[in-house]
Amino acid sequence: MNRAELFQTLNQIFRENFDDESIELTDETSSADIEDWDSLEQINLIVTIQERFGVKFNIDEVNKMKNVGEMADFILRKLEARG
Repeated sequence: MNRAELFQTLNQIFRENFDDESIELTDETSSADIEDWDSLEQINLIVTIQERFGVKFNIDEVNKMKNVGEMADFILRKLEARG
């Protein structure tokens, strides 16, 4: 999976979780950019992303994710490590 494909899937996940078809993610998108993105929604996103991509994040990784670009980097690294 390349970065563009990853972002397509992430866009779909975010749109479904926030029930907002207008969401267009960029590397810089953060919780400050999406009104309903609070700590509970962060958990929902992480769970959905882990299930969709078949990856697991530890708490340190989640805490290091400052924006969607960093989230994408973590996902891509995990997918590559998995082979």
